[in-house]
Amino acid sequence: MLNTETDVASPLWPDADWPALATAAVAAALDQTPHGHLVNSSASVEVSVRLSGDAEVHALNNSYRGKDKPTNVLSFPMVQPDLIEALGNTDDGEILLGDIILAVETCAREAAEKGWTLPDYAQHLIVHGLLHLLGYDHELGDTQATAMEALETAACARLGLPAPYPD
Repeated sequence: MLNTETDVASPLWPDADWPALATAAVAAALDQTPHGHLVNSSASVEVSVRLSGDAEVHALNNSYRGKDKPTNVLSFPMVQPDLIEALGNTDDGEILLGDIILAVETCAREAAEKGWTLPDYAQHLIVHGLLHLLGYDHELGDTQATAMEALETAACARLGLPAPYPD
């Protein structure tokens, strides 16, 4: 069973059904990976999505990545990717994948630059963040970036979103 906890921590996020949008994005991303069966499994698969602002994300980005600036999305995995399947087969069947946090000011600016609505762009970034929780990393070279972008594109298509990386 997929459980996506969503916290709207900044009043700058527009009114939307953020819990439903986050859950759909997490499920679409998870479904594109070898762990897709976990969406409907008996294991409790948990992801936290926090919709915050640039100030909080800036502080986290500086503390954890040494980058003194805000960014659109950060992911904090709670389990090593190679242990996900083993955890789903334990007695308690609980898999805490991790936390995803988005910064509204950065997301809104980037969404406007791309011609996307903020809810659509946020869903894309939740997909992106979920893939990071599963161990995908576009910063490990072109092969990894291409693989991650393909998964993101497929998940976005499933959500009815534009292609995030147009040719």
